[in-house]
Amino acid sequence: MSDRDPQPVERQLPTDEARDLLALVRDIARREIAPHAAREEDEGRFPREIFTLLSESGLLGLPYAAEYGGGDQPYEVYLQVLEELAAARLTVGLGVSVHTLASYALAAYGAKQQQVEHLPAMLGGGLLGAYCLSEPSSGSDAASLRTRAVRDGDSWVIDGTKAWITHGGIADFYTVMARTGEDGPRGITAFLVPGDAPGLSGAAPEKKMGMKGSPTAQVHFDGVRVPDERRIGEEGQGFAIALAALDSGRLGIAACAIGLAQAALDEAVGYATQRRQFGRPIADFQGLRFMLADMATQIEAGRALYLAAARLRDAGRSFAKQAAMAKLHCTDTAMKVTIDAVQILGGYGYTADFPAERYMREAKVLQIVEGTNQIQRMVIARHVAGPEGR
Repeated sequence: MSDRDPQPVERQLPTDEARDLLALVRDIARREIAPHAAREEDEGRFPREIFTLLSESGLLGLPYAAEYGGGDQPYEVYLQVLEELAAARLTVGLGVSVHTLASYALAAYGAKQQQVEHLPAMLGGGLLGAYCLSEPSSGSDAASLRTRAVRDGDSWVIDGTKAWITHGGIADFYTVMARTGEDGPRGITAFLVPGDAPGLSGAAPEKKMGMKGSPTAQVHFDGVRVPDERRIGEEGQGFAIALAALDSGRLGIAACAIGLAQAALDEAVGYATQRRQFGRPIADFQGLRFMLADMATQIEAGRALYLAAARLRDAGRSFAKQAAMAKLHCTDTAMKVTIDAVQILGGYGYTADFPAERYMREAKVLQIVEGTNQIQRMVIARHVAGPEGR
């Protein structure tokens, strides 16, 4: 790892409170997260204590209402917090994004009494959430999910298996999409399921290329009984809730991708300015200088794109197209920038002594999660050219 301290990202923040918030996040990232990232990722260790610290610091409910324990921050600010956390360790940044995604359904669609009863613990009480939409046979085609919830008096009984669940098996609550009616998107309903519900279990975590510290696992529902008071929204509204959550969640992935790319650029710049060949730093050679310039430009463009989408969201305007664009561009940028960082470090970039190879392995998953980049292109094309088969 380079001895050169990276320059902080210059940010345009809307308030003094937001500037203080980012300073707090940078301090936590520098002291508590980054120093342990390489070792804990290598060991496959999930840093639950960091999420407890983030909850105690008011950082697990930033975009939600203060009356329920949230931070009342606009998405423009929340996403930049995610970027800082992801730059220190993607497992943490992505974990906060997934927790925010899991809290969205109740915060946006829950009844007042449900919000009063559950949101304070979810947003500031040390709990950790997971979002359950995908299944072993329904990933991109999420509307074909098979997990079923059957009404039994004042309760629902859920049976099925969810797949690729971040925090699967360790979450304190799960936002679950289950089929309660007809086939297709109109037969799906959302539920808030406690992590300790009888019949709920997590499989062994997947063995992944990267993000080994973040558990990703199947979650099994075997006769899990959930009272009707934990149904979120109306029966049959679950798929619409899921898609609305994903629009916001894609912005979280975009911000995490830019954080990871920024970390890779910082590492490459630090190395290139210190490594000497032919009597001078390799950063003096035009070929490398152009690579660094392209990396920096792509990162700035991605940051501007996700912030533009966030500002649309904060203004209450439609942002689905821009969210898909941000997710697509930022995650493709993370993949390219991390590959280039490995190249700049040369043989050292291919070793675990430097973080560049870990950044490259981690970047790949961001092109897949919360809608593959092929799905993002489909979403964007529908906005640009209209639906298929007209």
